[in-house]
Amino acid sequence: MTTPLHEQRLRAVQRILRARGARSVLDLGCGEGDLLTRLLAEPRIEKIVGIDASQDALQRLRARLETLTAHGPGARVELIHGSMTESRSAFAGFDCAVLLETVEHIDPQRLSVLERAVFATLRPAVVVITTPNAEFNPLLGIAANRFRHPDHRFEWGRSKFRDWTQGVARRNGYRVACSDLAGRHPEYGGASQMGVFDLVAATPHRIGA
Repeated sequence: MTTPLHEQRLRAVQRILRARGARSVLDLGCGEGDLLTRLLAEPRIEKIVGIDASQDALQRLRARLETLTAHGPGARVELIHGSMTESRSAFAGFDCAVLLETVEHIDPQRLSVLERAVFATLRPAVVVITTPNAEFNPLLGIAANRFRHPDHRFEWGRSKFRDWTQGVARRNGYRVACSDLAGRHPEYGGASQMGVFDLVAATPHRIGA
């Protein structure tokens, strides 16, 4: 069972996928499939690829998928063990890539590698990224020098996230819109923040340019 805040994240991403008419989706850092299993109920989506670095999480997801469908997920779903920072040209051109509460698990110095893999190599028409909003942490009882999860490598406030997404979009030929989501507060924003990138240019600029 998901928490109310996570439920809001999932629904927000689903609304974006529906609005963009996505037929093929990459779930990068899919974990045990909180999003992926929901996407199976979306009749428009024809292909879903889930990638995760945890074999255990993928095994649990496979078992979960078997219980949800009488004959397994079939050709609509492919699960791959690997890192979302790997450049996988075989999956270039998907309609949408989703990174749901995953980028904060990557060392900040490797975010440029993630950027190249997702925005330069995979280059989906739409990229959706959600990540915790550090400004909201006091409302969750989290001390200023702590993160929400021991595996988080960073947690950004809204200004930092907005600056990063705008830089990624500019370097790679996308436009981006950021928004608060999950338990919005008038001062601290949402528990999470979301960046939605839409591809507008055929050729990316060199990262660092």
